[in-house]
Amino acid sequence: MKNLKLFIALAFVALMASCSEDDKVTVLVQDTVERGAVLRTVSFESTTFNVFDPASIFGVTIEEQDLLDGGLLSNMEIYVGFVDNTSSNGTTTAAETLVSTVAASEFTNGPNNLPRTSFSVSLGEALSALGIVNDPANVTGGDQIAIRLVVNLTDGRSFTDVDATGNVSGGSFFSSPYVYRAGINCIPTAPVTGDYELTMDDSYGDGWDGAFITVDIDGTTTDYTVSVAQATTNTETINVPDGTTTLVWTYTPGNFEGEHTYELIAPSGETAAAGGPGPTPGNIVLNICN
Repeated sequence: MKNLKLFIALAFVALMASCSEDDKVTVLVQDTVERGAVLRTVSFESTTFNVFDPASIFGVTIEEQDLLDGGLLSNMEIYVGFVDNTSSNGTTTAAETLVSTVAASEFTNGPNNLPRTSFSVSLGEALSALGIVNDPANVTGGDQIAIRLVVNLTDGRSFTDVDATGNVSGGSFFSSPYVYRAGINCIPTAPVTGDYELTMDDSYGDGWDGAFITVDIDGTTTDYTVSVAQATTNTETINVPDGTTTLVWTYTPGNFEGEHTYELIAPSGETAAAGGPGPTPGNIVLNICN
């Protein structure tokens, strides 16, 4: 019995010590971790610019959250920068530039009772702000426009990408990177005619498991896939005749998507599109600059 009482007493002391240590940690976190603000990505309207269309946009809806559920929001600043990913046309540089400021009064109350707003930036607007002429010598398919957001609070603090942890910037809920990189593609405004070469691969070697690519030429559709007999690869030459007015490429997924890849070579010899492993379902956006 004495041993039991002694054990209980020691356990109680250990518990109190543990609680004391936990309290210290809690106080330390409260004293040293700054609770700021996030701009959560709700949805995208468009994420790709068309070098042939200065009016093409990047568009996103965001939601602001702070310690007072939006009560600290002063404004949001939108900056643009240029990312040159193509060495074939030299190097284009430009200083990051502020293109717009959205005041708190321009946000609306969203379904989570938090401030929401949608905004868009056109390619022409971004390049003009950066002082870059939309010319193949400066801009081409493969380059990017970086859109960086800064949220300013009424207490004088500001938050942007360098202030966000991985859980905030890349987390499934917050998805608050503060910086978006919108790709610039050469999306033809009219069908590019000629012979396309479509190569489809399956890394496991048992066909595309129900997946296929559909080509729609003026309303006539043809499906292409890797059959079980073809096993690993299938290459098709697809002719788009002169006079074609509509040309749509679509990827439909099947099973074991991680095994599927494809590459589409344009009549110009460029890679017009590529996907996988696990290609994005839906319309395939072509990138043909020449």
